Amino acid sequence: MPEARNIFTFELDARAQERLRAIVEGGNYVPRETPYALWSVEGGKVSATLYEKEKRGLRKLVVQGKGAQDFVSFVLEPQGVVETRLGYEDVLDPAFASPRGGSDESGKGDYFGPLAVCCAYADGELSKKMAGIGVRDCKQMSDASVMKAAAALRGMLGADGFSEVVVSPQAYNRLYAKIRNANAILAWAHATAIEGLLEKKPGIEFVTVDQFAPTEATILRALKPLGKKSRIVQRHKAESDMAVAAASVIARASFLSAMAKISESLGAKAPLGASNPAIADVAAEAVRKNGPNWLMNNAKVQFRTTDSILERLGMGREDLPPEGRVKSMSSEQNWKGSGK
Repeated sequence: MPEARNIFTFELDARAQERLRAIVEGGNYVPRETPYALWSVEGGKVSATLYEKEKRGLRKLVVQGKGAQDFVSFVLEPQGVVETRLGYEDVLDPAFASPRGGSDESGKGDYFGPLAVCCAYADGELSKKMAGIGVRDCKQMSDASVMKAAAALRGMLGADGFSEVVVSPQAYNRLYAKIRNANAILAWAHATAIEGLLEKKPGIEFVTVDQFAPTEATILRALKPLGKKSRIVQRHKAESDMAVAAASVIARASFLSAMAKISESLGAKAPLGASNPAIADVAAEAVRKNGPNWLMNNAKVQFRTTDSILERLGMGREDLPPEGRVKSMSSEQNWKGSGK
């Protein structure tokens, strides 16, 4: 079992927040002052802080201290506040030891940057090593931790241990103009990454995909020859499988690297997400300096954010190339609810 961790980060919805509040109010915890926190408590060698900022209906919970792992394992998990396995995967799920793949993406819901998809290999021994270096769902990790873990994973897995597809904004915009469906593009990228791993690792027993579309048929239609012959498992919160968690970390690192280059070109940090008001401010200034084609090279222009940016400058979609004039429907724009 990996060495006990002393810090955990989770994103909680409203129901989980209420369950957590009931635990805290009914336990032997004392309040503590923490900047930007909705509330923070400590007791029993652990502190728990729920931050005030809300994003997509979720708030960040940070649990830390020598008793953090016990608090998560024996209090939060059994009472349905969080879902985690903390090193017991091989006991809870025999498939943990199977040679398998896991596929996940980053950047789908972000205005700036590419769409990055990775399919990573794992077996029982690799899964334990991954857990030992802190690999988990990238949404529960800081950007710095993601970059560090991704570098370690690339070395651990080697070139044959993962397959990546990074769709640049330019390529994404061309694809969207033809396909006009973000989930179809994502399915193609997952299918391509899966095929790449299966070519390198023929002994894989199954591939788990974090489900991104309303129905499982979306990716099944996109699978290539090896993928069609393989067992593909789709489920929500699939990052509990270490193979998917590893894929999420590698994909996120590739997305963040691309975002860093965009930020460098802007001279300011490129905001994440698709609805952050700062996006329009930053992008409008970039278009003012570089012209509307700047958006085609750095953003997924099907988002309605593009219209807001162009309107600020007295422009419209007719000022973009033909592949930039296609808008998305809100129902498909953010099915998962966030830019991951």
